[in-house]
Amino acid sequence: MTDQIQLPVEVRTEFGKGYARRARANGQVPAVIYGHGTDPIHVLLPAQEASLALRHSNVLLDLDVEGKSHLVLTKDVQREAIRGFLMHIDLQVVRKGEKVSVDVNVHVEGEIAAGGLLDQELFSVNIEAEATHLPDFVTLNVEGKEVGDIMHASDLILPEGTELQIDADAVVATVHAPRAETAASADEAAEGGTTASATEAKSAE
Repeated sequence: MTDQIQLPVEVRTEFGKGYARRARANGQVPAVIYGHGTDPIHVLLPAQEASLALRHSNVLLDLDVEGKSHLVLTKDVQREAIRGFLMHIDLQVVRKGEKVSVDVNVHVEGEIAAGGLLDQELFSVNIEAEATHLPDFVTLNVEGKEVGDIMHASDLILPEGTELQIDADAVVATVHAPRAETAASADEAAEGGTTASATEAKSAE
């Protein structure tokens, strides 16, 4: 089950850039809670605790708003461009048993065969899973893969109850030869072509 993190919440009573700026100066970050047809709820979260919570992928937050519990997922995070501190957070209400779509990282395990290099094309994929059972990642096993092998989204190992939301034929990773070997092969092919041309020219004489 996805870990749930509880954060203290303060309902916003004022709005505007000036108020938001003062809130951030006081160690709070403005946020909005929405979803399931409810009116948006504008709140303030403790910036430090929120920043720590957001280090977890697809973290599930349990917010107590005036005595009512709201289970939410982070949908959008705005950060200050230079220093990276939190500016605003969009939070979507979810319910136990509800399926949601999120992006998760692709975790590569295993070792490819000697002489090849792994080129990973996708580092995250979109999946659908129950809101309280979101995986931290999906796995791509590359054990023994050789030069020329191509691994697709259909090769990903998904936790039970998780469904892939991208094309099963999407390329996740490939194994290719080192560039030096590729360049050497190209040079050999070019030399072979030159030799053949020279031989043909001499024969023509």
